Amino acid sequence: MKYRNWIVPRGEQSMPAALVSAGYSPLLAATLARRGITDAADAHAFLDAGPESLLPAGQMLDMDKAAGRLRLAIERGETVAVYGDYDVDGITSACLVTSWLREQGLSCLPYIPDRLEEGYGLNTAAMDSLAAQGATLLVTVDCGITAVAEARHAREIGLDLIITDHHECGSGELPDALAVVDPKRPGCPYPNKGLAGVGVAFKLLCAAAGDDEAVLGRYADLIGAGTVADVMPLVGENRYIVKRGLEQMEQRPRPGVAALMNECGGANKRISASTVGFTIAPRLNAAGRLGNAGLAARLLLSDSMAEAGPLARELCRLNRERQELEHSIWEQAHELLNRNPPRGPIVLASEGWHQGVIGIAASRLAEEFQLPCVMICLDGEMGKGSCRSYGGFNLFDALHECAEYLDGYGGHALAAGLTIERGRVDGFRRALSEYYRKCPPPSEKALECEVRIDDPSWLSMDCVTSMETLEPYGTGNPRPTMCLNDALLARVTPIGGGSHIKLRLEKGGAEFDCVMFGTRAEELDAAEGERVDAAFYPQINDYRGRRSVQLIIVDLRRADTLAECEEILAGTLPGEWDSAELCPERRDFVRVWRWLEHAGGRAQGELARIAEWGPAGLRPAKTLLCLLAMAQEGLASVQRSGEALLVSALERAGKANLDASPVMTALRARREEYRERRRRHD
Repeated sequence: MKYRNWIVPRGEQSMPAALVSAGYSPLLAATLARRGITDAADAHAFLDAGPESLLPAGQMLDMDKAAGRLRLAIERGETVAVYGDYDVDGITSACLVTSWLREQGLSCLPYIPDRLEEGYGLNTAAMDSLAAQGATLLVTVDCGITAVAEARHAREIGLDLIITDHHECGSGELPDALAVVDPKRPGCPYPNKGLAGVGVAFKLLCAAAGDDEAVLGRYADLIGAGTVADVMPLVGENRYIVKRGLEQMEQRPRPGVAALMNECGGANKRISASTVGFTIAPRLNAAGRLGNAGLAARLLLSDSMAEAGPLARELCRLNRERQELEHSIWEQAHELLNRNPPRGPIVLASEGWHQGVIGIAASRLAEEFQLPCVMICLDGEMGKGSCRSYGGFNLFDALHECAEYLDGYGGHALAAGLTIERGRVDGFRRALSEYYRKCPPPSEKALECEVRIDDPSWLSMDCVTSMETLEPYGTGNPRPTMCLNDALLARVTPIGGGSHIKLRLEKGGAEFDCVMFGTRAEELDAAEGERVDAAFYPQINDYRGRRSVQLIIVDLRRADTLAECEEILAGTLPGEWDSAELCPERRDFVRVWRWLEHAGGRAQGELARIAEWGPAGLRPAKTLLCLLAMAQEGLASVQRSGEALLVSALERAGKANLDASPVMTALRARREEYRERRRRHD
């Protein structure tokens, strides 16, 4: 079990009639309802958002100045420099603006700083070089909002500066540039504060061109890729932009994307946001991490497969090198931590680590040890560190409190960077640990299941296929995790050399094929024949032309009988599907009565452990349903006191008819309704 705390919907699940009558599948309708969408018009607006979702670019402060200056550069035929960043957002931003300006007939100089030598953001040496090459206008993308000194330098050398960015401005002054376009700058009325850097650059081109659809139709792939890679909220206009981008990458990919997918074995396959996040983005990022971000830009700007092919192969080689470096660093760190298991935030430092990949290793260690992690690459007397949070711990606040040990720091609550002197690392480690002790994370990370599957028909081919309309998934619109409660773990089969497992789950006569990646059979928290809860997301598996529903298991645990029992005691009876298995038969009542007689007519114990002190071999939920029917017919008393349950046999005059009890009447009706639907389905 990966998560100790599961959040599973209880009671009646909302199934808005308006959504079902509008043709939405029960599974999609239940998911939309959990996300606050219960009206058909709202569902249509969210799922089928079109060009109307694009907001007017002119709402951003300084956009009129920026667009006007860009149009003037086109009229004059100026040389324009585009200054980006070494991550996917910065690279796609630079390629977007460069491509558009070149199509307007301009000479354009794209510039991506070297991560290892120059670091993040504008630098005066690069500005001098670009001006020397004839640039009269410099446009920043995905950077520049804090470049106060650099903006002053631009004025001194006669270089007009337009800043487009999407990062927080901080409390300092804005750069004195010709235009500063950032939806997060103070006073900017633009509603969408979740634009990626490439999204802000897109808005600049929309304002300059006066035609949003024309720009999006030409460059949706770049804009969508940068938005996904920078983990922006995929709602509103971002959702529409990414949707269009994925369609373009799949149907008419630019040579660089096609070449990259060929190298990854993904040619002619469906491209989703996950494809961008886990296949395309890591390879583009690898170039920047290893100090060669210009290679990724050249790939995206290439005009032919002949040019793009070798670049894509080199990017994939760099990504393999990045993976090897990352794994080596992770192994070294893992060995250190196993020798001295951490009790507080992890702070490790070494001279042999590569600055470009320590952030990925820190993320892995934070997840594995469930603690915030800081990894520092030492070079002489100084070190540069990457920090990753865990469990909601606010890293930025923590670094602020430990600032006396640092030369500099920046970032946000979940990820940050720092610079530190070698001699202060131990003091920083102690200070961070003390802060963590005083200000621990708000809560343990929980697994939240949005939808509880109450009917096997919800996992039909049609229902699972309907969930594809929710894509693209990402921040703000995550892939929904679902839960199948109290199923039988019928089979466990190792696959992939034992690194993964294939499972067969059964419930109410329905069977489900499942796969759990990255987990070995011996690591499961349950064995064949046991009842389990499974958290998963469903997908359509297309294998050799045969399509079937497959559940991708996120986590699996022994069935949570306590929650089910508490619902029954509160008067919530099992639904139709569960009633097919839980409706008691005569033999079940006999077992419960004999158990009570053997206990002297009185039994007591913790509700959570009823399987241990109740009738042997009978499922706790069925035991309680028997007892409730007996209580309704005057044969038993069932009382709850805190965590304890007290059951007593009662004397009754006359013969009891348990089948006529309200509990049994309701359960039999639900069971028969389920069986009838199964007969019609089969």
